[in-house]
Amino acid sequence: MPVTLQQWDGLYAVAQLPPDAPFPDWINGPGMVTVTRADDELSVVCRQDRVPEDGVRADRGWRCLKLLGPFAFNETGIVLSVIRPLSENGIGIFVISTFNGDFLLVKAADLPAAGVLLAQAGHTVC
Repeated sequence: MPVTLQQWDGLYAVAQLPPDAPFPDWINGPGMVTVTRADDELSVVCRQDRVPEDGVRADRGWRCLKLLGPFAFNETGIVLSVIRPLSENGIGIFVISTFNGDFLLVKAADLPAAGVLLAQAGHTVC
């Protein structure tokens, strides 16, 4: 199934806080934001310009692509069709799913190659 991916502006960071940390105020602002609490961490993804340089463990330099949906919960293989050509060619990814769809993060340096691989797989990046 061909998927259209919309490239979002800005660079993103994947940050890690202690599992009992409150949701930080710095997550608020434009762009995609997701916060996930697990038993061993509080994980935050947002625009990297909002993540403090000191005191926050973060992996920076990600670009955000939204898989344009929505997709039904019983539709299978959508994310796989997007990540397979990337992973098979050594491009690291970070995937986030929401109620209406999915987001794919790739390192900014890998974005040109990712765009070519996605197009070769029949997808469109706009």
